[in-house]
Amino acid sequence: MVEAAGTTTGKTKAGRGRPDGHRQGDRRSNDHLFDRELDHLPPDMRWREWIGRVEAVVFAAAAPVSRETLAKIVGKGCNLIDDIREELRGRPYELVPVAGGWQHRTRPAYADAIRAASGTTDQTIDQSQSEALVLMTIAYFQPITRGELSAFFGREISRDLIANLRGAGFIASGPRSPTPGAPYTYVTTKTFLAHFGFDTLRDLPDVEKLEDAGLLNKAKLLADVPGALGIFGGDHQEGIGDD
Repeated sequence: MVEAAGTTTGKTKAGRGRPDGHRQGDRRSNDHLFDRELDHLPPDMRWREWIGRVEAVVFAAAAPVSRETLAKIVGKGCNLIDDIREELRGRPYELVPVAGGWQHRTRPAYADAIRAASGTTDQTIDQSQSEALVLMTIAYFQPITRGELSAFFGREISRDLIANLRGAGFIASGPRSPTPGAPYTYVTTKTFLAHFGFDTLRDLPDVEKLEDAGLLNKAKLLADVPGALGIFGGDHQEGIGDD
């Protein structure tokens, strides 16, 4: 009886193990059954189907979609990005590189219409000039410590301000500084890139462009922020790189 029970238990365990195995097998089977190449279709129809797949996946995604993800749904060596961007020319939205992937974004020309429809204003977008300046400084000079930020601005940068930027997902802890006490540094995140529409940190605009766009007052910044001269001197630009 004991032997029989042991035998039964062994079978039960094996039986319990089958669903996971079947599920894994089903996933492999589904991957195998999904037709990426579409060899049975004429070239024009194949191209159109691939474009539809890419647009559908990008449209449905909440975050930028990587090339590796898109490669799972189209033929080997297939590059449709340029074709899709060309097809979207003249449309109110476009396909743009963001945070190492691709995402649909509305064109800047329609920003006023979107704000009017949604009831948002520039004030809701620009909640804190201090936070914006600190975030800009971290972006251009990362990795940087809170003490270095305080020295840069000539005043204490509060932990609350840093916490707000972390809470928004714009910054994260970087490597420890080699200075005494080994404080943590701060770096920007992929959320920062996605929010502001950058593919990598190399896409950060020149400060002169920010001034031309009316987003920055160079004279006022130089007067208010002791370390601002470093931004306009351009000495730190070489340190900008990918996340």
